[in-house]
Amino acid sequence: MVKTPDGSIELDFTGKKAGRGAYVCRNIDCLIKARKAKRLERSLNTSIPEEVSEALEAELKQYAETD
Repeated sequence: MVKTPDGSIELDFTGKKAGRGAYVCRNIDCLIKARKAKRLERSLNTSIPEEVSEALEAELKQYAETD
């Protein structure tokens, strides 16, 4: 996940987008813990839009199914 220079929050699975990044392991439990403790918000110094959070959760669930 990255906070771009214009302030928007985007998913970045490549780790190459410009901006302030926050990382979470590819385990749904890690994401749940990070959201509960607001770790991503603190790392990016902004609130995370619900649609971005949902997209990340969906991606992690899909990853878990293929693993």
